Amino acid sequence: MPDATQSIEIDGIEMVRLLGPQDRLLTRLEHEHPDVRVAVRGNLVTLEGPEEDVVVASRLVQELVDLVRQGADLSQTEVAEGSRILRQDSTRSLSDAMGEAILTSRGKSIRAKTEGQRAYVEAIDQHTIVFGIGPAGTGKTYLAMAKAVQALHRKEVDRIILTRPAVEAGERLGFLPGTLTDKIDPYLRPLYDALNEMMDPELVPKLLATGVVEVAPLAYMRGRTLNSSFIVLDEAQNTSPEQMKMFLTRLGFGSQMVVTGDATQVDLPAGTSGLQVAQQVLGRIDDIHFAQLTSADVVRHTLVGEIVDAYTEHDQRQIAKQARKQQSHQPRGRGR
Repeated sequence: MPDATQSIEIDGIEMVRLLGPQDRLLTRLEHEHPDVRVAVRGNLVTLEGPEEDVVVASRLVQELVDLVRQGADLSQTEVAEGSRILRQDSTRSLSDAMGEAILTSRGKSIRAKTEGQRAYVEAIDQHTIVFGIGPAGTGKTYLAMAKAVQALHRKEVDRIILTRPAVEAGERLGFLPGTLTDKIDPYLRPLYDALNEMMDPELVPKLLATGVVEVAPLAYMRGRTLNSSFIVLDEAQNTSPEQMKMFLTRLGFGSQMVVTGDATQVDLPAGTSGLQVAQQVLGRIDDIHFAQLTSADVVRHTLVGEIVDAYTEHDQRQIAKQARKQQSHQPRGRGR
């Protein structure tokens, strides 16, 4: 097949956002299309290589530029996911495939970055209780919080409640000095950080002071009925079955819940994870949805997805090894 050449002219600011820091997005584009030579000069991106590959690569560049124009903050994830989508169907629009922006904050839009994330966001729109289950970096908590802020802005709820169990991931914080709040804050810090990113940082303390936004450990939910609220439970793999039942039964009228967790990162000292039990017990109830995210939905550094896959394979080998070991120790029946 003869080589083809195609040039795309892109405005200066859009070009900078398209290429990314240290041209990482350009590097990812070349990785996804190794047979296509990519050259950038001024405001011009030139693609050269086999015609079929050039057509798909140029379509990808144009779709990424459209996302930039809509305020999307591009990462290598969009490049890789966009390439995969367009290989399957070159006529698809990436903005349609990834869904509409949930929020726009400080000139950047918060939206799903993969089709798995889009399905998760759509499930939140369609169900009262949604479980977002997947490995680190899949955006399950971040997107849930974005939907909570969106619901508050639209006056669909009166308040946001963010909670997580106070369980150490290998550290011991109980002997730190300070009040109970001082001891608990380290567990809740990721939720505060995300809030400040999605809302006006000057407004957040006022919302917290008035109770419109509440960030609290899971133990504080006991005995309450949460009406007209958007409630997010993070790190749900570290709940006990009793805690999970307690939390889910706090649901009041006009409220919505999103429960997020990673079943492979249980930090409980002993016992069964409430998240694992919930999957077994609640799977057939209408209006409760379990969204499964995978390493393909990781939106952190590309290495995170590879790390997740490597640990998953390791765990599977260990489980298989343990099963073979147990079988070898089983007593064999005596012959007659």
